[in-house]
Amino acid sequence: MNNVDSQIGIDRRDFIKKGGLGALALTAATAGIPVDLFSSTVHAEKLEHNVTLQFKPDGKFKIVQFNDTQDDERIDRRTIQLMEKVLDTEKPDFVVLNGDNISGGCATPLEMKQAINNVAQPMEKRGIKWAVTFGNHDEDSTPQSGLNEEDMLRIYMSYKYNMNQPGPKGVTGTGNMNLIIKNSSGNKAAFNLWLFDSGRYAPTTIAGQDFKGYPSWDWLRFNQVSWYYETSKRIEKQWGYKVPSLVFIHIPLWEHRYMWYASVDERTDANHALAVKKHNIVGERNEEECPGPVNSGLFSAMLERGDVKGVFCGHDHVNNYMGNYYGILLGYSSSTGFGAYGLPGSERNRLRGARVFNLDENTEGTLSETHMVFAKDFGIDLTANDQSVDPEPLQEMGKNIEVKS
Repeated sequence: MNNVDSQIGIDRRDFIKKGGLGALALTAATAGIPVDLFSSTVHAEKLEHNVTLQFKPDGKFKIVQFNDTQDDERIDRRTIQLMEKVLDTEKPDFVVLNGDNISGGCATPLEMKQAINNVAQPMEKRGIKWAVTFGNHDEDSTPQSGLNEEDMLRIYMSYKYNMNQPGPKGVTGTGNMNLIIKNSSGNKAAFNLWLFDSGRYAPTTIAGQDFKGYPSWDWLRFNQVSWYYETSKRIEKQWGYKVPSLVFIHIPLWEHRYMWYASVDERTDANHALAVKKHNIVGERNEEECPGPVNSGLFSAMLERGDVKGVFCGHDHVNNYMGNYYGILLGYSSSTGFGAYGLPGSERNRLRGARVFNLDENTEGTLSETHMVFAKDFGIDLTANDQSVDPEPLQEMGKNIEVKS
């Protein structure tokens, strides 16, 4: 994750704090979007509340993670092509758009809706259930469009196959949630998914001290970790056993870096060689991990609870490694979006891809395997150029939020 324009987060927060729904409504009306977009009412035929995720009759369940699609209303055509190829080949039961789903190029609410629609349609057209987490770039368009993450979440939730929820009150972030996956018989919880909002950027100061010299990104707050811990205990009490689970979070944990070197302080090739053997690390690391300046304590809480089998992030576009860190898989998915930064020069798009998770209710721990798939696997053009296209007309997209002409 390049440390570029990190101070945007400060101005953006000030904007959001000072802004009001009146200004949002005025901007929306100018763009032709109904003002009641910002109410709790959505313009879509939603799935029934009692519809849940469930393992197939063969006891299998597949998840695909797309990370950092990160584009505006004129998305690079290859991003959509990659998403569609992965969905048609893997045929997942559930998809996670794991943060930085859109970028800062949306100047109006209409353009914001078009950008969201770009990344929603591959699943919607195929009837695949999906959900999003938020990353540090999702609000980059907020000062221009007037739509913050709460507004975006309402738009995402308006889609028929989206399974996002508003998130618990009093917990930092937007859309923190968990999703139970029932077993093939539909009578027990076989697996659980945790989706966290890892925030955007560190605050300007804490106790009068700034963060100069420290990483400038955000971190999970204690109330989010506490929510996970207490909810995990309630789930165990409800079902009578610990339900194995995966965590999806945009910004990595400090433990991702510790694992790569098998060390907190030392960062040498020798350290990494030891780590590869110790933690069974596979995959590439082409930039340093970019967590926030504070260790949230989530990993400690997960060790204590013993239900989380893996934590998977994005944020750092050209990392896709994975390893076993004291019984919990820590891993990346490299960026899906061709409009986002990549490797240098002609290699820019070599790692564009998605992560696949195969679950099997008959396997201990349920998570049987995970691996990356890449654009190159599908013969997609990897030329280091821009291939942006105009957005599809929203009026043709079916039962989504109406946009008046």
